[in-house]
Amino acid sequence: MSQSNKGAVVPHSAVPVAEDARSSRIAGFYKLPTQDKIREIAARCALDESDVRALGAHGALPWDIAERMIENAIGTIEIPLGVGLNFVINGKDYLVPMAIEEPSVVAAVSFAAKIVRESGGFTAEADRQVMISQVQVTEYGDLDAAKAAIEASREEILALANSFHPSLVARGGGAFDIEVRSMPAPEGPHGEPILVLQLLVDTQDAMGANIVNTMAEGVAPMVEQRTGGKVFLRILSNLADRRCARATCKIPFSLLEDFGQSGERIAYGVWQASRFAEADPYRAATHNKGIMNGVDAVAIATGNDWRAIEAGAHAFAARDGRYKPLSVWRMESAHLVGTIELPLQVGTVGGPIKVHPTAQLALKMLGNPGARELSMIMAAVGLAQNFAAVRALGSVGIQKGHMAMHARCVAVTAGARGELVERVARRMVESGNIKVEAAKAYLAEFTAST
Repeated sequence: MSQSNKGAVVPHSAVPVAEDARSSRIAGFYKLPTQDKIREIAARCALDESDVRALGAHGALPWDIAERMIENAIGTIEIPLGVGLNFVINGKDYLVPMAIEEPSVVAAVSFAAKIVRESGGFTAEADRQVMISQVQVTEYGDLDAAKAAIEASREEILALANSFHPSLVARGGGAFDIEVRSMPAPEGPHGEPILVLQLLVDTQDAMGANIVNTMAEGVAPMVEQRTGGKVFLRILSNLADRRCARATCKIPFSLLEDFGQSGERIAYGVWQASRFAEADPYRAATHNKGIMNGVDAVAIATGNDWRAIEAGAHAFAARDGRYKPLSVWRMESAHLVGTIELPLQVGTVGGPIKVHPTAQLALKMLGNPGARELSMIMAAVGLAQNFAAVRALGSVGIQKGHMAMHARCVAVTAGARGELVERVARRMVESGNIKVEAAKAYLAEFTAST
């Protein structure tokens, strides 16, 4: 196997047995050539030849890129890349790339978008792409004096912050304001209050983590000098609440008729689901998980940091001290109206986006949007995903459609391919027995009859 790892396989017989076969301590592992890394892992994890072959198989992400993206790389993992259909957002059609392993998500969002499309599509908007960078100040002495010193240095702090990214400023972005916040000491009234300088930074089409972290670290010495204090943390906040996106849709009852129920009855069920989520954080958590099924799938497909998006979304849902749904649904004048608002710290340049070929392809499919447009797309996808879920929950239940998709995965796991996948899946759904053993039995039956 060469260090490029192209098409190479390390035979199991060639793998040396480690002295402590299960030890996770491998000194200098990151320095090893690819073949030696795989040999070490194969030996310690008792991998056989087929396992090693799987590690050596690479799809759209070339190995030479993968091993530069992270340390200790030994392979890549793929999940399905699908396309959300039927989306019209602000009068523009979109084919939305979605990377996700959950069976029913892409089908559900495409169906929901089709209904919304027939009622005119989604309307969306997004804020300026502002990230917050925090500088924690301690040992500052008098709180009011320290705050006043930071406020008095506003222009100098901003100028220094922008000196670290002049090209961003030239494009119309950069640090444009500061905020000085103080909070009571978490240990009680006798502790030092928390003092924080917040830089507000327009990151343009970048997600902006590296930009705002560099700025926070760069201004820290000035903040220490002006306050006489000591800076510890200097890093972005993932509660990007100055960078929210919103989407809405308005669907006439006539387009909701299904499951043998009137459109008004379906709308009523959706409204009840929304009321439940607004009242109960236990329900709101699942309500929001459905939203993030769609948002995360687009984030992953476009190379964005879905973990940062998740953190921001859930913090935003609890911003008033109580966890709430990110979307709400109402019945208004014979229409079902849905709205969503959530922070979306996304980028279309830099980071993995720049190097991952599939991420670049996904953005090309979307028409190469800027970060603001991408956030609007993601908000609309989240609302569509939520509509699909609460529409089913408020009528026949989620399992009817979900289990049909799950049955297809089980059929594939059992070995079905081509048209046999649908036949086996259909039989399992009809029998109510959606298990691999049942799928194998049905597959054997159908195969024998052909």
